[in-house]
Amino acid sequence: MSATQAPKPRAFIDADTLFAGAASPSEHGASLLILRLAEITLIDALTSEQVIAEAERNLKAKLPRALPAFHHLVSRCLKIVPDPLPGDILAYQGLADPKDLPIFVAALREKCPWLVTFNVRHYQPGHSDIKILRPGEFVLQVREQLAQLNSGR
Repeated sequence: MSATQAPKPRAFIDADTLFAGAASPSEHGASLLILRLAEITLIDALTSEQVIAEAERNLKAKLPRALPAFHHLVSRCLKIVPDPLPGDILAYQGLADPKDLPIFVAALREKCPWLVTFNVRHYQPGHSDIKILRPGEFVLQVREQLAQLNSGR
């Protein structure tokens, strides 16, 4: 990366966003768009082993016909990082719903400034190093960042 090149947007993807992307009936949904942006390397999209397992379990139970799309998206669009160890989570108790705290800690550990989820309230009160956004809100953030790059600001 050159000294003037801005870093790519880096986002941590939650299971509900991954589920919505894999199950999307069209190419226009924000969740699928985020995964496609990662596939063509305009953004870096990360997730954890816990997220992959949760999304796959939910798809098997609710929408098994979306599993091929899910596997394709996972293999082409996401960097999968290990779940944090139980001891690594202790310092962050109370910053997110206990079930989602390992996901939150993984996003912090990976220095993702954004965590993309439909369950924003599960990640409250949060942490100043990470902004919790719904997929559509994240798409708007990326659009704004790309517009700034194109205008030379």
